[in-house]
Amino acid sequence: MKRLLKILARGLITENPLLMLMIGLCSALAVTTSVANGIGMGLAMTFVNVFAELVISLFRKLIPNDARIPIFIIVIAAFTTIVDLVTKAYFPELSKAMGVFIPLIVVNCIIMGRVEAFAYKEKPIDSIFDGIGMGLGYTWVLVGIAAVRELLGAGTLGGMQVMPASFQPILFFTLPPGGFIVFALFISLNIWLNKIKNGTVAAKEAV
Repeated sequence: MKRLLKILARGLITENPLLMLMIGLCSALAVTTSVANGIGMGLAMTFVNVFAELVISLFRKLIPNDARIPIFIIVIAAFTTIVDLVTKAYFPELSKAMGVFIPLIVVNCIIMGRVEAFAYKEKPIDSIFDGIGMGLGYTWVLVGIAAVRELLGAGTLGGMQVMPASFQPILFFTLPPGGFIVFALFISLNIWLNKIKNGTVAAKEAV
Protein backbone atom coordinates (compact mmCIF):
# COMPACT_ATOMS: atom_id res chain seq x y z
CA MET A 1 0.00 0.00 0.00
CA LYS A 2 2.87 2.37 0.77
CA ARG A 3 4.20 1.82 -2.73
CA LEU A 4 0.84 2.74 -4.26
CA LEU A 5 0.57 5.85 -2.08
CA LYS A 6 4.02 6.92 -3.23
CA ILE A 7 2.88 6.56 -6.85
CA LEU A 8 -0.20 8.64 -6.02
CA ALA A 9 1.83 11.32 -4.26
CA ARG A 10 4.19 11.74 -7.22
CA GLY A 11 1.46 13.23 -9.36
CA LEU A 12 0.16 15.40 -6.56
CA ILE A 13 3.48 16.93 -5.57
CA THR A 14 6.92 15.75 -6.70
CA GLU A 15 6.01 15.12 -10.36
CA ASN A 16 3.03 17.43 -10.63
CA PRO A 17 2.28 17.67 -14.37
CA LEU A 18 1.86 21.43 -14.32
CA LEU A 19 4.22 22.73 -11.64
CA MET A 20 7.07 20.24 -12.10
CA LEU A 21 6.78 18.64 -15.54
CA MET A 22 5.14 21.74 -17.08
CA ILE A 23 3.09 19.86 -19.66
CA GLY A 24 -0.56 20.36 -20.64
CA LEU A 25 -0.28 24.11 -20.12
CA CYS A 26 -2.50 25.31 -22.99
CA SER A 27 -5.78 23.99 -21.62
CA ALA A 28 -4.70 24.80 -18.06
CA LEU A 29 -4.32 28.50 -18.80
CA ALA A 30 -7.32 28.68 -21.12
CA VAL A 31 -9.99 27.26 -18.78
CA THR A 32 -8.88 28.72 -15.44
CA THR A 33 -10.96 31.89 -15.63
CA SER A 34 -13.38 30.37 -13.09
CA VAL A 35 -13.25 27.73 -10.36
CA ALA A 36 -16.13 25.80 -11.96
CA ASN A 37 -14.19 25.49 -15.21
CA GLY A 38 -11.07 24.39 -13.34
CA ILE A 39 -12.93 21.68 -11.46
CA GLY A 40 -14.73 20.50 -14.60
CA MET A 41 -11.58 20.30 -16.69
CA GLY A 42 -9.63 18.67 -13.89
CA LEU A 43 -12.21 15.94 -13.31
CA ALA A 44 -12.52 15.32 -17.05
CA MET A 45 -8.76 14.93 -17.36
CA THR A 46 -8.61 12.65 -14.31
CA PHE A 47 -11.34 10.37 -15.69
CA VAL A 48 -9.68 10.02 -19.08
CA ASN A 49 -6.22 9.60 -17.59
CA VAL A 50 -7.23 6.87 -15.13
CA PHE A 51 -9.18 4.75 -17.61
CA ALA A 52 -6.73 5.23 -20.48
CA GLU A 53 -3.85 4.14 -18.27
CA LEU A 54 -5.87 1.17 -16.98
CA VAL A 55 -6.78 -0.09 -20.46
CA ILE A 56 -3.26 0.39 -21.85
CA SER A 57 -1.77 -1.39 -18.86
CA LEU A 58 -4.19 -4.31 -19.14
CA PHE A 59 -3.31 -4.88 -22.80
CA ARG A 60 0.32 -3.70 -22.70
CA LYS A 61 1.71 -7.13 -23.59
CA LEU A 62 -0.57 -7.38 -26.62
CA ILE A 63 0.13 -3.93 -28.06
CA PRO A 64 2.80 -4.00 -30.81
CA ASN A 65 5.56 -1.54 -30.10
CA ASP A 66 5.48 -0.12 -33.64
CA ALA A 67 1.73 0.57 -33.44
CA ARG A 68 1.53 1.74 -29.84
CA ILE A 69 1.04 5.48 -30.50
CA PRO A 70 -2.06 5.10 -32.75
CA ILE A 71 -3.49 2.60 -30.25
CA PHE A 72 -2.86 5.02 -27.38
CA ILE A 73 -4.68 7.77 -29.28
CA ILE A 74 -7.67 5.53 -30.05
CA VAL A 75 -8.03 4.50 -26.39
CA ILE A 76 -7.68 8.08 -25.13
CA ALA A 77 -10.12 9.31 -27.79
CA ALA A 78 -12.74 6.77 -26.69
CA PHE A 79 -12.76 8.01 -23.10
CA THR A 80 -12.51 11.65 -24.20
CA THR A 81 -15.66 11.14 -26.31
CA ILE A 82 -17.48 9.73 -23.28
CA VAL A 83 -16.54 12.78 -21.21
CA ASP A 84 -17.49 15.17 -24.02
CA LEU A 85 -20.94 13.60 -24.56
CA VAL A 86 -21.73 13.38 -20.83
CA THR A 87 -20.69 17.00 -20.30
CA LYS A 88 -22.81 18.20 -23.22
CA ALA A 89 -25.82 16.19 -22.00
CA TYR A 90 -25.74 17.00 -18.27
CA PHE A 91 -23.56 20.10 -17.94
CA PRO A 92 -24.22 22.12 -21.11
CA GLU A 93 -23.06 25.45 -19.62
CA LEU A 94 -19.78 23.94 -18.49
CA SER A 95 -19.34 22.29 -21.89
CA LYS A 96 -19.91 25.59 -23.64
CA ALA A 97 -17.51 27.43 -21.31
CA MET A 98 -14.68 24.94 -21.88
CA GLY A 99 -15.38 24.76 -25.61
CA VAL A 100 -12.87 22.86 -27.70
CA PHE A 101 -10.59 22.03 -24.78
CA ILE A 102 -12.57 18.95 -23.75
CA PRO A 103 -12.25 17.28 -27.19
CA LEU A 104 -8.58 18.30 -27.19
CA ILE A 105 -7.97 16.12 -24.13
CA VAL A 106 -7.27 13.38 -26.66
CA VAL A 107 -3.95 15.02 -27.55
CA ASN A 108 -3.11 16.36 -24.10
CA CYS A 109 0.57 15.80 -23.35
CA ILE A 110 -0.12 14.68 -19.78
CA ILE A 111 -2.21 11.66 -20.75
CA MET A 112 -0.11 10.67 -23.74
CA GLY A 113 3.02 11.02 -21.65
CA ARG A 114 1.71 8.86 -18.80
CA VAL A 115 0.43 6.01 -20.97
CA GLU A 116 3.76 5.97 -22.80
CA ALA A 117 6.08 6.37 -19.80
CA PHE A 118 4.11 4.48 -17.16
CA ALA A 119 1.00 2.50 -18.12
CA TYR A 120 2.68 0.77 -21.08
CA LYS A 121 5.28 -0.67 -18.70
CA GLU A 122 3.55 -1.11 -15.34
CA LYS A 123 0.80 -3.19 -13.71
CA PRO A 124 -2.87 -2.10 -13.89
CA ILE A 125 -3.19 -1.26 -10.17
CA ASP A 126 -0.06 0.90 -10.34
CA SER A 127 -1.40 2.60 -13.45
CA ILE A 128 -4.70 3.40 -11.75
CA PHE A 129 -2.92 5.13 -8.87
CA ASP A 130 -0.63 6.96 -11.29
CA GLY A 131 -3.65 8.17 -13.26
CA ILE A 132 -5.43 9.35 -10.11
CA GLY A 133 -2.32 11.11 -8.81
CA MET A 134 -1.57 12.89 -12.06
CA GLY A 135 -5.22 13.81 -12.56
CA LEU A 136 -5.70 15.19 -9.06
CA GLY A 137 -2.34 16.96 -9.24
CA TYR A 138 -3.49 18.65 -12.43
CA THR A 139 -6.86 19.44 -10.85
CA TRP A 140 -5.67 21.10 -7.65
CA VAL A 141 -3.31 23.40 -9.55
CA LEU A 142 -6.09 24.28 -12.00
CA VAL A 143 -8.51 25.09 -9.17
CA GLY A 144 -5.86 27.13 -7.34
CA ILE A 145 -5.04 29.22 -10.40
CA ALA A 146 -8.74 29.62 -11.23
CA ALA A 147 -9.55 30.74 -7.67
CA VAL A 148 -6.98 33.54 -7.81
CA ARG A 149 -8.01 34.64 -11.31
CA GLU A 150 -11.74 34.56 -10.56
CA LEU A 151 -11.35 36.33 -7.22
CA LEU A 152 -9.22 39.16 -8.60
CA GLY A 153 -10.82 39.29 -12.03
CA ALA A 154 -14.49 39.13 -11.02
CA GLY A 155 -14.64 39.32 -7.23
CA THR A 156 -16.32 35.91 -7.07
CA LEU A 157 -15.47 32.33 -6.09
CA GLY A 158 -17.43 29.52 -7.67
CA GLY A 159 -19.79 32.13 -9.10
CA MET A 160 -20.63 33.57 -5.65
CA GLN A 161 -19.79 37.17 -4.80
CA VAL A 162 -17.20 37.24 -2.01
CA MET A 163 -15.54 40.61 -2.47
CA PRO A 164 -17.24 43.79 -1.16
CA ALA A 165 -19.39 45.86 -3.50
CA SER A 166 -16.69 48.53 -3.56
CA PHE A 167 -14.17 46.10 -5.09
CA GLN A 168 -13.15 46.95 -8.63
CA PRO A 169 -12.43 43.75 -10.62
CA ILE A 170 -8.97 43.61 -12.17
CA LEU A 171 -9.90 42.46 -15.66
CA PHE A 172 -6.26 41.74 -16.46
CA PHE A 173 -6.58 38.44 -14.57
CA THR A 174 -9.39 37.24 -16.82
CA LEU A 175 -7.10 37.56 -19.86
CA PRO A 176 -4.35 35.12 -20.97
CA PRO A 177 -1.49 37.33 -19.64
CA GLY A 178 -3.14 37.25 -16.23
CA GLY A 179 -3.21 33.47 -16.37
CA PHE A 180 0.50 33.36 -17.16
CA ILE A 181 1.29 35.68 -14.25
CA VAL A 182 -0.68 33.60 -11.74
CA PHE A 183 0.81 30.38 -13.08
CA ALA A 184 4.31 31.85 -12.75
CA LEU A 185 3.57 32.76 -9.13
CA PHE A 186 2.44 29.19 -8.43
CA ILE A 187 5.67 27.84 -9.94
CA SER A 188 7.76 30.31 -7.93
CA LEU A 189 5.98 29.37 -4.71
CA ASN A 190 6.50 25.69 -5.47
CA ILE A 191 10.23 26.19 -6.09
CA TRP A 192 10.57 28.19 -2.87
CA LEU A 193 8.75 25.54 -0.81
CA ASN A 194 10.94 22.81 -2.32
CA LYS A 195 14.05 24.76 -1.38
CA ILE A 196 12.79 25.09 2.19
CA LYS A 197 12.00 21.38 2.28
CA ASN A 198 15.48 20.50 1.05
CA GLY A 199 17.14 22.92 3.45
CA THR A 200 18.59 25.09 0.68
CA VAL A 201 17.08 28.35 1.92
CA ALA A 202 18.14 27.76 5.50
CA ALA A 203 21.69 26.93 4.40
CA LYS A 204 22.01 30.15 2.35
CA GLU A 205 20.66 32.27 5.21
CA ALA A 206 23.17 30.66 7.59
CA VAL A 207 26.02 31.63 5.26
